[in-house]
Amino acid sequence: MNAPLSNRVLTAFSADLQAAPRITLRGGNALDEYKVPEPFDPMLDAVSGDYFERYWWGVAYLDTSSWRHYLPQLIDYSLRRRHEPGMAIEALLTSLRPPDREPPRLAALSATEEAVVCEFLEVMAFDEQSAHHALARTALEEWWAPGALYRPVNPKQSTVQPRRQ
Repeated sequence: MNAPLSNRVLTAFSADLQAAPRITLRGGNALDEYKVPEPFDPMLDAVSGDYFERYWWGVAYLDTSSWRHYLPQLIDYSLRRRHEPGMAIEALLTSLRPPDREPPRLAALSATEEAVVCEFLEVMAFDEQSAHHALARTALEEWWAPGALYRPVNPKQSTVQPRRQ
């Protein structure tokens, strides 16, 4: 069940996985409620399906390094649960769409990281078992596929401009 892809994703982001996130998903939810986020706690922020589904809204509030920490774990979770609807998977797919942030998230990935993200999106977009075809296809069309609509011509450029006129 896409174990090789999950393994490649986890390997590509291994350094990010080892670093504690500055903002946790739980902390992101707190920010959404106008509260001060509590620091990372290994017990309260232990990654699990329940954690992802409880704090899915926090994905929108992650800074780049925290997003990179959770990205491979959310991809792995999404691959295993791709046949089910879920807010955590939708939050992840939405975070892979433009516009990019400043500092960038999407444009900050290496070629290896981009390749595994693209492969993940292709599974989510085209696998018969996926319940997330439309959102994954939108992410591919807007940023990840060749000739994407809103990907800057210069990958280090963070201002998104449509390619089609």
